Amino acid sequence: MKFSCRSAVLVITLVWGSVTAWCQNMEKRARQPPTIASTLNQTWKMLEWSFVSAADAMPENKYPFAPTDGEFKRVRTFAQQVKHVACANFAFFNEIQGKTPPPECENGGPDPAKTKPELMKYLRDSFAYADEVMATIDAKNALAPVSGRYGGPSTKLGIAVLAVWHASDHYGQMVEYLRMNGIVPPASR
Repeated sequence: MKFSCRSAVLVITLVWGSVTAWCQNMEKRARQPPTIASTLNQTWKMLEWSFVSAADAMPENKYPFAPTDGEFKRVRTFAQQVKHVACANFAFFNEIQGKTPPPECENGGPDPAKTKPELMKYLRDSFAYADEVMATIDAKNALAPVSGRYGGPSTKLGIAVLAVWHASDHYGQMVEYLRMNGIVPPASR
């Protein structure tokens, strides 16, 4: 294949144009002032990655694991932890939107997910839904009242913060479960 000077100039021009457009877009995003949603989202996205990767790191045959050595009476299994948080994510963010949350999230809620692939889908869907709702929280509605059995009475911002705390609490428990099974959580690697 013959490579002409004209072809080289065309390739360089296309690459330069792409790099320039990308840099301008990065500068524009860097100049945008932070919003309530973007501030919340910084922590939420880090937690989302940590939680989902931890859930994915546990082998399916270990999903029924629950600690028994020590003060661990009536604790959730690893699978139940995943399902509980997925249900709670839907519950908290439904409340923010003024929708009825799923019932019985303390016991896993109504979703029939049982296998690791089903639970991972439920978990990912719950975080995706939370991402959508969190993006709607702004200075005008952050302090709007929210009620419901899972976090209310509170505000939209208050429920979003509660959702971050709740998933973080269960992430810490799941880290222990992983380590008890000889697995280093992905966020710690």
